[in-house]
Amino acid sequence: MARNIQSLERAAAMLRLLAGGERRLGLSDIASTLGLAKGTAHGILRTLQQEGFVEQDEASGRYQLGAELLRLGNSYLDVHELRARALVWTDDLARSSGESVYLGVLHQQGVLIVHHVFRPDDSRQVLEVGAMHPLHSTALGKVLSAYDPVAHSEVAEGDRKAFTPRTVTGEREFEGVLDLTRARGWGCDVEETWEGVASVAAPIHDRRRLPVGAVGITGAVERVCEDGELRSELVAAVRDCARAVSRDLGALRF
Repeated sequence: MARNIQSLERAAAMLRLLAGGERRLGLSDIASTLGLAKGTAHGILRTLQQEGFVEQDEASGRYQLGAELLRLGNSYLDVHELRARALVWTDDLARSSGESVYLGVLHQQGVLIVHHVFRPDDSRQVLEVGAMHPLHSTALGKVLSAYDPVAHSEVAEGDRKAFTPRTVTGEREFEGVLDLTRARGWGCDVEETWEGVASVAAPIHDRRRLPVGAVGITGAVERVCEDGELRSELVAAVRDCARAVSRDLGALRF
């Protein structure tokens, strides 16, 4: 059986202590409660502080949970709330469009698929929940990059790989794509990531009007496009879905 890493166990115990006890605790309190030497406790706290998981009050010297840990916790809750709020609307979008529906959020340098509704036919399909899609070439990724400053920073500093001859990789050209996405309120990918595949996506906002994800449809170019253009009724359906989820999250003006 693999042995647990003692330092990680101690760090986890500290975080639980800070989460469940008083708002702030001193070094002596933490060390004595966990049965650790002060030097050992201080070393672990210093590491947690450097990573943003713990903060130290300058006046009292006491420790409390840090903003990074709270951000991670809120992110977890937000994703699950987003998925729960989107379930009915994404099912409706799949039925009305006849295409696969994806719900994605920013994760590291890509788009994490957190919900996937199959195309409503008898074709064989693979569930892509947990899959990572590129930011720069997919409709979901373009929408996130256009509306989320963090996503924009990630895609601007990252490697924009050419997946097909249609992939936009140049910095100025890509910024133009994001400007157009913001102006229209939706983004698209026509054979930029996969040959023969097109997609349309729109942003989802929360009660603070902050972008928390994107929803879109993906299908064969011949179904999603008509006469070389994206079908307007599909674009409208995706935007309506995004607005509906945003309203359910408290963004009343969407």
